Amino acid sequence: MRRAIFCDFDGTITAVETFVAVLQEFAPDISQQLMPQIYNQTLTLRQGVRQILESIPSCRYAEILEFTRSQPMREGFVELLDFLDTAEVPLIVVSGGLQGMVEVVLDDLVDRVQAIHAIAVDATQEYLQIHSSYEDGTEMVAKVKVIQEYGATEAIAIGDSITDLNMALHVPLVFARDRLAVYLDQHQKSYIPWNNFFDVRDYLTELWKEDKMT
Repeated sequence: MRRAIFCDFDGTITAVETFVAVLQEFAPDISQQLMPQIYNQTLTLRQGVRQILESIPSCRYAEILEFTRSQPMREGFVELLDFLDTAEVPLIVVSGGLQGMVEVVLDDLVDRVQAIHAIAVDATQEYLQIHSSYEDGTEMVAKVKVIQEYGATEAIAIGDSITDLNMALHVPLVFARDRLAVYLDQHQKSYIPWNNFFDVRDYLTELWKEDKMT
């Protein structure tokens, strides 16, 4: 494929950091201990997320999905999908959170994204067990590996936090907000600031219009 959008889920498609909210709700003590270490990068995502999730009893997984279901999506996401459909550009969701959480929030929009890559959950044992086909290095879901698998000649990333940093450093065009913007400033990596998906749509509309003229 020529172009592809790789979009984070938690705090990006959702208007709030849904995954962090789940961790704080269902594993408050260990989250309070480990989340600051993840954000200041003294503990890897791979280590921290696994420790927190695997401390949660499997009997609470259904509660996690119900807690997630009501989380609001950020404005303009459907309109961005409409625009990308017209442009014939796929949007791939890449999340450092749980696959089930992504699916319950997207609901009937699941069929409108090209794919969802996130953490799989096994809730058949006493405590949650997690698995990712893209577990690598410091990440439970190594988003750069996902991007490479698609082989797009023009990859675009949209994100908001630490789980998106490696992806953002890898691609030429990044839409960044919140913590991700701070990390990219520290790395002196350029990005497009955004507040909602209307901003993303409008920027891409002008960018791709200019491409057609050249």
